[in-house]
Amino acid sequence: MTRIDAKFAALNTAGRKAFVAYVMAGDPDFDTSLDVVKGLPSAGVDVIELGLPFTDPMADGPTIQLAGQRALDAGMTLERTLDLARRFRETDDTTPIVLMGYYNPIYNRGVDTFLVDAKAAGIDGLIVVDLPPEEDEELCIPAQAAGLNFIRLATPTTDDKRLPRVLQNTSGFVYYVSITGITGAGEADSVDVAPEVSRIKSKTDLPVIVGFGINTPEKSRAIASVADGAVVGSAIVSQIGAGKPVEEVLAFVKTLSDGAHSA
Repeated sequence: MTRIDAKFAALNTAGRKAFVAYVMAGDPDFDTSLDVVKGLPSAGVDVIELGLPFTDPMADGPTIQLAGQRALDAGMTLERTLDLARRFRETDDTTPIVLMGYYNPIYNRGVDTFLVDAKAAGIDGLIVVDLPPEEDEELCIPAQAAGLNFIRLATPTTDDKRLPRVLQNTSGFVYYVSITGITGAGEADSVDVAPEVSRIKSKTDLPVIVGFGINTPEKSRAIASVADGAVVGSAIVSQIGAGKPVEEVLAFVKTLSDGAHSA
């Protein structure tokens, strides 16, 4: 059982919805980013999504693209991202970390080496946006053999014919993308999301967590009320990009987590 599995089992027992926060590793610099990540559990975050900076983030809108560029400009690499996770694990051995990014840096490092290093750094799961189910032999299956969850994205265009393929080797949770488009491009609507979550849940026992288009405590609560939890990324990254002090960023995160947890 991974930390992700254990976290969702505990949330289920407690009758609580999950709150997942995304931040870009190394944004705006290593030390500030580490301070933010270390503060997320106290701000109510159940699962941390740690963005891996990449030069061509096809699923990301301007806010997260700029965060990745700030991180790269500050010298962030895959190795330093794993080092950030290691540093976090020095004081927190329970909060799950999902590394979210693109395949190129992993491929460049070598899958076998990456999986050993990621596991040792305390990474619990992977979301690799540009690897479809047809490429499961490339990373998904080796990752699960190494003890890492491989979390797949389902979207409004994932129809009933495609959904079983998407779910086939998914573990940890299913990430439902609430809008058609890139991050930060629209707003999630719980009325539209609810039937899609129900459809996915009829095909899997995994938790279904909804992200994209959630930017307020009210939205966080509304989406969590029709799913197993909510993910917020761009709204948090915007606070960091605006140069807000770490304490203010974490206070904002707390409002969002309170929203999800009140569902």
